[in-house]
Amino acid sequence: MRSLVGLVLKVAIGCLLAVIVVVGGTNLITVATTRDNVHTVSDLADFDADAVVVLGASVKPDGTPSDMLRDRLDTAVSLYRAGAAGAIIVSGDNRTSHYNESAAMKAYCVSLGVPSEDVYEDHAGYSTYESMYRARHVFGAERVIVTTQAYHLYRAMFAAQGLGMETRGVASDHGAYDNQRAYSIREAVARTKDFFNTVLQAPVESAAETGPVSLADSGDLT
Repeated sequence: MRSLVGLVLKVAIGCLLAVIVVVGGTNLITVATTRDNVHTVSDLADFDADAVVVLGASVKPDGTPSDMLRDRLDTAVSLYRAGAAGAIIVSGDNRTSHYNESAAMKAYCVSLGVPSEDVYEDHAGYSTYESMYRARHVFGAERVIVTTQAYHLYRAMFAAQGLGMETRGVASDHGAYDNQRAYSIREAVARTKDFFNTVLQAPVESAAETGPVSLADSGDLT
C-alpha cells in the first residue's frame, strides 16, 4: 500500500512539475518574442498599419465601455489621429442580443470623432486568438497595431505575429484596475493556451462562416 501511495505521489508531483515547466516556458517565449515590439503612440505615427485592432472587454449595463475597455479605445483613437492607421477594428463578444461589446466600442470611437466608415465591427471576437485570426483571415490585415493593457498585450501580439502579420503593440494602461491580480494570474494560463493555438494555426470556425472582407469596404461584419 505504501509503495502505491508513493507511486501516486511521484506521478502527481511529476505532472505538477510538467505543468509548471510548460506554463512557464510558453509564457517566457510569448513575452520574450514580443516585448521589443511594444511602442508608444508617437513612435508609430509613421507605421502606416492596415488597422489598429482593439480587443474587447466588458461593457457596462448602460452600454458604455468599462474603464479597461475605454482606455483601450482611447489609445486606438490616439493612434488613428496620429496617422498610424486609417482604420480601427473593434473586436468583441456579441453572443447574445442583449450584450454587444463591438457595437459599444464603435459607438465610443465615433463619439470621439472617428468616422463611422473607418471603424470596423468584429462581432465574433470571442477570444484573443480568435480576434487576431479574424483580423488576418477575415479582414485581410497584414500590418497591424494591437492595443490592450500591458499584461494582455504580449499574448495578442504573439498570436498576430504567429498568424503572419507585421505587428506592433501599444499598452493602454492609464491607471490601476479592479481585480488586476486575478487578471494577471489567469493570463499566465491563457498565454499557454494561445501559444499552442498559434503554433498549431488552429482554425476559427466563425472565420469560415463569415468569409473575407476588405478593409477598404465600409460596414461591419458579423
